Amino acid sequence: MTNILHHSFRFITSAILIFAVFNCALESKDPEQGTDTISFSASEFKNQLLSHEGKKVKTSALKDKFVGIYFSASWCPPCRTFTPKLVDFRNQNQDQFEVVFVSSDGSQEDQFKYIKKANMKWLTLPNGSDAGSAIAKKFAIRGIPSLVIVSPEGKVISKNGRGDVTKSPSSALEQWKQLAAK
Repeated sequence: MTNILHHSFRFITSAILIFAVFNCALESKDPEQGTDTISFSASEFKNQLLSHEGKKVKTSALKDKFVGIYFSASWCPPCRTFTPKLVDFRNQNQDQFEVVFVSSDGSQEDQFKYIKKANMKWLTLPNGSDAGSAIAKKFAIRGIPSLVIVSPEGKVISKNGRGDVTKSPSSALEQWKQLAAK
């Protein structure tokens, strides 16, 4: 019986990874679509936020900050290319911007290895958490890396934060502030 469960688990894990690899290459046709009507509250993290060291963190750590909800995984080449850019951007703007990492890695161990290797000193959700799945579904995440930007007031500013940070890292935060004020 244990052998059957082990093989079933390996099959399901393989299927999930294959699906995720396929989705890694997908791009949303209109990444901004629907952002005007979507709002987000820190309560949607369901008190599951962790530090980059795995310690529980209160959602109050996000108060008065723009939040980038980052969907990524260590096995995804585009993620490994974008993550250092996001690390630099966050570190330069950490007084006004924080990242919450939603991992698509196969295990919590892989997730925290990626966090350490990439020097992601930001917040994360536990690997495979219900909160992470619900948030990915809410924002219709179809591929990684994806970065959703939320204003301090809970207004979804951009579902294309990756493009914003990549194209204009020096002005992305100011652009988000302008969009939040509309």
